[in-house]
Amino acid sequence: MRRIPDSERRARLSLRHGLAAPLPSADPTDVAEALVALHATDPCTVYLSVLARMAVDPDTITEALHDRKTMVRMLGMRRTVFVVPRALAPVVQSACSRAVAATERRRLVKQLEDAGVATDAAGWLRDVEQSTFAALSARGEASAAELSADEPRLRTSLLMAPGKPYEAKQNITSRVLGLLAADGMIVRGRPLGSWTSTQYRWSPMTSWFPGGLPSLDVFEARTELARRWLRVFGPATVGDLKWWTGWTLGDTRKALAEVGVVSVELDHGTGVVLADDLEPVAEPAPRPVLLPALDPTPMGWTERDWYLGEHSDRLFDRSGNIGPTVFWDGRVVGGWAHRPDGEIAVRLLEDIGAEAEALVEAEAVRLAGLVGVVRMRSRFPTPLERELLAL
Repeated sequence: MRRIPDSERRARLSLRHGLAAPLPSADPTDVAEALVALHATDPCTVYLSVLARMAVDPDTITEALHDRKTMVRMLGMRRTVFVVPRALAPVVQSACSRAVAATERRRLVKQLEDAGVATDAAGWLRDVEQSTFAALSARGEASAAELSADEPRLRTSLLMAPGKPYEAKQNITSRVLGLLAADGMIVRGRPLGSWTSTQYRWSPMTSWFPGGLPSLDVFEARTELARRWLRVFGPATVGDLKWWTGWTLGDTRKALAEVGVVSVELDHGTGVVLADDLEPVAEPAPRPVLLPALDPTPMGWTERDWYLGEHSDRLFDRSGNIGPTVFWDGRVVGGWAHRPDGEIAVRLLEDIGAEAEALVEAEAVRLAGLVGVVRMRSRFPTPLERELLAL
């Protein structure tokens, strides 16, 4: 059995994730291609993930997302929002989003039934979705508030977490729009504010796919997604892929069997790798990289000790979201935060030497200059981030 130690895994990570050297392209879509998908729960992540790996300005990323439409923002793996290359959107839709939509629809129908909104809650919800989609199609694009004005039933209120200290009433607007998006009918378009905004205008998916989002066989789509993921994140464990996709263990194993993987010995257990990906890789020269919260690299595996070390308590929040990190030589060596005055403050958690520290500081200055007047703060602040912002 081929043995791939942690040092080689880190070399592969650096080379394949654009951490050893900036990607030689000026098209932000190439970053999404290289990483399979960009996390987009926090809109800053998309931009900062690109800026860490490519010498472009934020306007170029906006142009790719909303003018050329070479990337699509969609609900995908683990019921999480991602930005994916347009060509991969049908794969993610069939491999992950379709199942997410079915689960979310059952949950909302049950809540509508419990609230007594309608006798036939499933039929009522279908009618609201159809009406909402018709209103959006007539407008071309619209905000959630505009669609609520067109379809007042979107303002139907449900009591969330009844009996809990944090119970609250919530309109179903975002839930219905999320269902339509998970079904591949509509898509999150331009933000209502700057590129840090979490509010979007919605558009029909036909704005990205004139004939509608193609539907693929679920098994074939899962196989293709597993193959692409392993090409970027392998070697990895079966549990890593199961976690990243949100699939069941059975579905994960079926996809891997179809891909045709080879078992390899890791420093801690056994992993799998593509059959044509067994050749050793050369260790690249290190480069300092400041990755944003929820970047796809540190969020690519569920077993993280081989690149995270002892830093999880400082760099993750209580829900398992990683904050901004400093990568050096294929591993996490610190974290950072964007202060209100525009400075990017860095805290190293390991001794990497004076020369490397100076390079990290220079990278922080470069990134601060790229984002300019925009101020960023993670939606899920970590202990280290809070410390840096309190100074």
